[in-house]
Amino acid sequence: MDVPYDLNSYIRVLKLASTPSTDEFLQVSKIAGAGIILVGFIGFLIFAIMSLLPGVGA
Repeated sequence: MDVPYDLNSYIRVLKLASTPSTDEFLQVSKIAGAGIILVGFIGFLIFAIMSLLPGVGA
């Protein structure tokens, strides 16, 4: 494990990184939010189906 080499590679990556524009940030936020809502909705559907089945679920 060569620590100076690792640090230099990390610094090089950080120098190449840039701050996203407002439009890019908003687009990524919308996509991530839609994904979270979709996963939550699928989980709720599974819970509702399992609750309705006799002898299964809570």
